[in-house]
Amino acid sequence: MPLLNLVIILIVVGVGLYLVNRYIPKTILNTVIVVAVCVWVLQSVGLWSDVTNLRLKR
Repeated sequence: MPLLNLVIILIVVGVGLYLVNRYIPKTILNTVIVVAVCVWVLQSVGLWSDVTNLRLKR
């Protein structure tokens, strides 16, 4: 995915969150949307498999 498309989509999501917060402030909804966007960005740049394969050692 080209970087310009990624930036445009992030701007649209940000404006959407702003409008939702302006009229219906809900913290849980914001958290879900931010997590979903973070996962989507990681998938689009190819880093999601690195995150899911991450193992913590003791």
